[in-house]
Amino acid sequence: SSGQRCPVCAEPWVSPRLLPCLHSLCVPCLRRLGTLGETGRAAAAAAATTAARSVLCPVCDSEVTLPPGGIGQLTPDYLALNRSREAAGCDLCADGAAARRCLTCGADLCLFCCQAHRRQKKTASHAVTELENTKDCNQAGQPLFCPSHPTEELRLFCEQCDQPVCRDCVVDRHRQHPYDFIGNVIHRHGDALRDLLKSTQQHMGTLEDVLGQIDDMGGAICSRTEAVATEICLFASGYVKAIEEHRDRLLKQLEDLKVQKENLLHLQKAQLQQLLLDMRTGVEFTEHLLTSGSELEILITKGVVASRLAKLNSVAYNTHPSVDDGIQFSPRERAGQCCGYEVFGTILNKVVDPARCTLHGEDLHSARQNQLTGFTLLCNDTMGERMGRGGEAVQVTITHKDKRDRAVKPTVCDNGDGTYHISYSPEEPGLYAVCVCVKGQHVQGSPFTLMVKNKFREHQGVFHCCTFCSSGGQKAARCACGGTMPGGYQGCGHGHKGHPGCPHWSCCGQVKESSECLGGPPSDTSQRSLLRTVAL
Repeated sequence: SSGQRCPVCAEPWVSPRLLPCLHSLCVPCLRRLGTLGETGRAAAAAAATTAARSVLCPVCDSEVTLPPGGIGQLTPDYLALNRSREAAGCDLCADGAAARRCLTCGADLCLFCCQAHRRQKKTASHAVTELENTKDCNQAGQPLFCPSHPTEELRLFCEQCDQPVCRDCVVDRHRQHPYDFIGNVIHRHGDALRDLLKSTQQHMGTLEDVLGQIDDMGGAICSRTEAVATEICLFASGYVKAIEEHRDRLLKQLEDLKVQKENLLHLQKAQLQQLLLDMRTGVEFTEHLLTSGSELEILITKGVVASRLAKLNSVAYNTHPSVDDGIQFSPRERAGQCCGYEVFGTILNKVVDPARCTLHGEDLHSARQNQLTGFTLLCNDTMGERMGRGGEAVQVTITHKDKRDRAVKPTVCDNGDGTYHISYSPEEPGLYAVCVCVKGQHVQGSPFTLMVKNKFREHQGVFHCCTFCSSGGQKAARCACGGTMPGGYQGCGHGHKGHPGCPHWSCCGQVKESSECLGGPPSDTSQRSLLRTVAL
């Protein structure tokens, strides 16, 4: 995993050490690393301490924790050294490029020195192989020495410390630790490493598949984005076309409305001008007759002149322009479909006239305490025609005439068709003043008085045909209608004295079933007997 040079200083390897992230750095570069990227004197001071510290790998920016012993306890990267040697020149002549390696003495040789190496009597029996066939330092035959005992070769493996050791380490720091020769444990540890490698390779395959799916999804997103962008452009162009067509339609409608109003004004103007001309002619003729004519001439001409003036005076004409300038544009009102798109914006040529707006409702002038009630406001234009649309500024106030602080807060609901429903629920009985204004002006019938009655009283009796039937023939049962029966019956009966002749309430005698109870609360035994039919 390492190159031929340190990735930080780009110099040939000097005692490369392997970080936990499997990136190698030379020792001088490691010493310059500070905690989490600190450099300089702080890094040197931190490197001198034996406490565990974290640094950022300058290759992958991963946070890695150094061993408690510091940089010296990092695993040496012999593979990096081996590759550095592979890139080096011949060990004998130092001129040619190394092409082969002597497995016996561990020297890198160029082609010329390799031939000389085989011709010499002392080295003729050495095994020489191609440099590309060497896998690591051990396979190349170059011994690895113990960092603690430089003269001792690493031949043993401490199982407890999980690291190669020499003979002196076994009798020193690793005393009584289980150990074995490297050749005996390499297969077991190699197999465990291969299993981890296989599992990691499987994860790599999964990650590559996921990355492939991500790339595919990215491509699909780009394709879909382009397709949706095309749809948006088509929609926008169609919408713009629809809006432009709707604009042209509105402008034509506006122009037609303008021509229509101008024609009506011209017609009214022509009629009024002709009427004015006729009146001026009649006035001038009459004035001339009265000032210049003789008495006989006046009397002779009086009939014709009077008839003409009377006819002119009887002509009805409008004292105001026949049309108004009530042309408005409502941009938020729906205008239907145009080219398959819903468009908004209509021209309104009706103006609400508060004096022509009317109030409607059965309970317009009466209400009940704590009972929701209301009425309807119908908005009309200056011609008395229904507006047919909402959006007007409607203000409603309901104030108690005796208790000003007991104002009722009404709710105005715009039905969107020119009508507005006003609902309210008064809490206090009494007389109220109701004001309904549109655009700050009172409508027809506003202000008006509202009488709020006490809370509706429910019936406490029963709605029966007679006391005899509803009580099951009990003599003591009575009815508020006052009817009695012979034989000591204190209640009413069909065809007997006091019976109203129709079904009625036993508590108050009312003959209308959906009515308010008019009877008072029971105060003694005789009055309560009127209500016994309820329990019966």
